[in-house]
Amino acid sequence: MAKMKTHRASAKRFKRTASGKLKRFKAYKGHLTGKKSAKRVRNLRKGSLVSKGDQKRIDSMVM
Repeated sequence: MAKMKTHRASAKRFKRTASGKLKRFKAYKGHLTGKKSAKRVRNLRKGSLVSKGDQKRIDSMVM
């Protein structure tokens, strides 16, 4: 059986941390930020970790 290919769209959206967890970036920051508070936009800049439930599924796509 052939190797699984990396899902390129996912590979661009997730980064692996040193401990092997997956880091993701937050949604809702692309545009229309004028009506959102500065605090909210600032917090959207920070990355966060992928939830446990999604970790295994995304792991197989990113490899």
